[in-house]
Amino acid sequence: MKPVSIGTPKSPHATRVLMLGSGELGKEVVIELQRFGVEVIACDRYAEAPAMQVAHRSHVIDMLDRAALRAVVEKEQPHLIVPEIEAIATAELIELEREGWTVIPTAQAARLTMDREAIRRVAAEELKLPTARYQFADTFEELRSAAKQLGWPVVIKPIMSSSGKGQSLAKTEADLEKSWHYAQTGGRTGAGRVIVEEFIKFDSEITMLTVRAVSGTSFCDPVGHRQVGGDYVESWQPHPMSAVQLEKAQAIARQITDRLGGHGLFGVELFLCPNDHVIFSEVSPRPHDTGMVTLATQTWSEFALHARAILGLPIPVIRRHSVGASVALRAESELKSPVIDGLADAYAVADVDVRFFGKPTAGPRRRLGVVLATADSWDGALAKAKAVAGKLNLRDAQSSDGARDRA
Repeated sequence: MKPVSIGTPKSPHATRVLMLGSGELGKEVVIELQRFGVEVIACDRYAEAPAMQVAHRSHVIDMLDRAALRAVVEKEQPHLIVPEIEAIATAELIELEREGWTVIPTAQAARLTMDREAIRRVAAEELKLPTARYQFADTFEELRSAAKQLGWPVVIKPIMSSSGKGQSLAKTEADLEKSWHYAQTGGRTGAGRVIVEEFIKFDSEITMLTVRAVSGTSFCDPVGHRQVGGDYVESWQPHPMSAVQLEKAQAIARQITDRLGGHGLFGVELFLCPNDHVIFSEVSPRPHDTGMVTLATQTWSEFALHARAILGLPIPVIRRHSVGASVALRAESELKSPVIDGLADAYAVADVDVRFFGKPTAGPRRRLGVVLATADSWDGALAKAKAVAGKLNLRDAQSSDGARDRA
């Protein structure tokens, strides 16, 4: 194994990491990298993003702009380029990697997972993984035809989006026009092709957090989660599942992450269905929002695992020390300067933690924090986290009437 050495930050021998995307997940990764003495540069499309607040320095750029992306890479000369979001000029990442820059986990992985069509074709057609039946549509008429062939209801998503943006469920033909419009306005790169999927009747959804490191591939205990409109609202670990389901889930996660390659943590989303069936849904080549629960349950959180893996360090074992759950805190309205109230009441409850991300502004339903809780059982931990979330309020510091939004 090649020895790993890390230089002193801001010195000629510093180990530099460029974070492309500076949200709450990137913030936790930056904190873990800082523990190793890594020099971190954070980028995002807006100033004072969460990871920028803990990085050594930052840049505000449009990461879909190839020239802007290349300019910051050439200016900072990073040893590692670490995408934290999907909305990046992946064609430029591929070119940079070709020139010798290191992209985490790989530029190809960033490109494939940004594009739902590309990753679905890899999973279903190349790897033959079990997935929902699907078709692609470029026009409303193609959408109508695809939906009729797949059968009602159908799930409609832009091929380039994240966090449920542009995603909807059409239960009848009457819903299609609204779904089509939402998909055309909710995608990361504007209007375009959509994926139309059969609706899977699943028992539960899980995220299989999968780590590829120099020591091999390893798995965290399965994380159960609940989504609303394609966006995570709560998660728990471990999720109960049969030995057969666990074996299938790990096998699917290993196949797709081996295909993507590189080192780092991947979030592999799966449906658990009756009769021990496991169906692949999506994969993210970076820490996953549902995995924030590992901040309370594991010795090394998903963020710590990601940092170790991308730095070339071995991960001999992943230890979970608690059963826990997480509940997202989301704004109900536009907040120009978010404030969180109720922390004293929250921390009066044993085995609870609250993370407030520090986002400078927020629109409706934007995630601003998370409640973490541990207990003797996953459902007990979830009930505790939800109760504490109910004690917290998100409000606008600039609001003259002091009105508060329920978390």
